[in-house]
Amino acid sequence: MSVSRRRVLQAGGGLALAMGTGPLIAGWPRGASAADKIKVASVYTVPVEQQWVSRVHAALQGAQKRGDIDYVWSENTANTDYERVMREYAEAGHQLIVGEAFAVEEAARAVANDYPKTAFLLGSSFKPQGENFSVFDNYIQEASYLTGMIAGGMTKSNNIGMVGGYPIPEVNRLMNAFMDGVQEINPNVKFQVSFIGSWFDPPKAKETAFAQIDAGADIMYAERFGVSDAAKERKVLAIGNVINTQPDYPETVVASALWHMEPTIDHAIKAVQSGSFKAEDYGRFSFMKYGGCSLAPLGTFEGKVPAELMTKVKEREQAIKDGKFEVKVVDTEPKATA
Repeated sequence: MSVSRRRVLQAGGGLALAMGTGPLIAGWPRGASAADKIKVASVYTVPVEQQWVSRVHAALQGAQKRGDIDYVWSENTANTDYERVMREYAEAGHQLIVGEAFAVEEAARAVANDYPKTAFLLGSSFKPQGENFSVFDNYIQEASYLTGMIAGGMTKSNNIGMVGGYPIPEVNRLMNAFMDGVQEINPNVKFQVSFIGSWFDPPKAKETAFAQIDAGADIMYAERFGVSDAAKERKVLAIGNVINTQPDYPETVVASALWHMEPTIDHAIKAVQSGSFKAEDYGRFSFMKYGGCSLAPLGTFEGKVPAELMTKVKEREQAIKDGKFEVKVVDTEPKATA
């Protein structure tokens, strides 16, 4: 089992805490108050610094800081170890187990079946299961669409490069929404699309981005770490994904689609605290109307993006929030047009 030193240090006496043994509500143990602190554990297959996982991790750290939970985690957990780590956390009495099940669906769901009084919240492309296996996903296509609008108005070569990890729904829907946003502003843009076959390989992503820039791209969609490094070196622009990397690339990253996991995590915590946790799809909590995603502030690009373009972006953003404009969720693999 791959367990980080951070997890060991933070676990402290947490593993010695007993699971709540109060009366059952909807089949779930609860303590004397819905405000009781609960034990939460996460299992990650990548470093907590990785974009996607970092948002889950940050939301859980925020809940711990508020005093709502005791939180421990394992990172860089091999797929072959994932089930074992989940079981260890369940056996230790953690009431909520969070993670990403994309490569370990069968194993993760088997664990949930064996621990029916434990709540599981896993990133997944599939449906909830039984009474205790809920799923979430990065439905931030609305914010991705807005970044596409900005990219469509900023490109001069009408050639945009896109580098992703794997062509799975979680990646595809954001890329497709970005492309739709680009084309609303500039239907003449052509796209280069590549996948590196890894969730965390910055050198490979960087080399792939270099190739697209050499082929004419003047804006890069940075779905993976490494892409913005290439853009910075070649002095082209980049669009961020999930987290705001502009502080690291102040002259490169124009805008980012931000994922806020707090609404998802907070809903799960409250459900466990109240004894009402059930198997459901948490995807909706990533939508803009729930505060699950947003367009990052322009920051260093304030004033550099044309005011007329930003007016269109803000109008579209408001229409999304008001329910007057729906960004399509397209999970199929995006295709290059360049």
